[in-house]
Amino acid sequence: MSGLTHFDAQGQAHMVDVSEKPVTSRMAVASGCVKMAPETLAIITEGRAKKGDVLAVARLAGIMGAKKTAELIPLCHPLPITKVAVELTPDDGLPGVRIEATVKTSGQTGVEMEALTAVSTAALTLYDMVKAVEKSMEISDIRLEMKDGGKSGRYEAV
Repeated sequence: MSGLTHFDAQGQAHMVDVSEKPVTSRMAVASGCVKMAPETLAIITEGRAKKGDVLAVARLAGIMGAKKTAELIPLCHPLPITKVAVELTPDDGLPGVRIEATVKTSGQTGVEMEALTAVSTAALTLYDMVKAVEKSMEISDIRLEMKDGGKSGRYEAV
């Protein structure tokens, strides 16, 4: 299990001990999208969804998702998150909505999972808000764009 930090020498899953790691500034950015029919996108952008402001609710859900990551992902550490920003951008070219989440902390482990959870939660909420008009929407392309801080330093997706 070399290189897989969530497994011990016997191959058993465990929570990584970060107590000896220094507290450093850490940041992660994740992205994804929800693809849909142009008509569904118009309902969102024109504010005609029966459940309300789709983008505002999805933004709040993404922020909440980041804050609840340790409750959802079994081996994640609860972290003192200092910033969560979730941007939802309608894109006629998809057509759909692009989602980007930025999460920051000063801690002993990174916030990649929090950023990915923020994007996933925002995407699922967006789907929930307009599923009555289109069940065939596609949540896709969720990935880590960038992380910075900690022992491994900076990573940027290509």
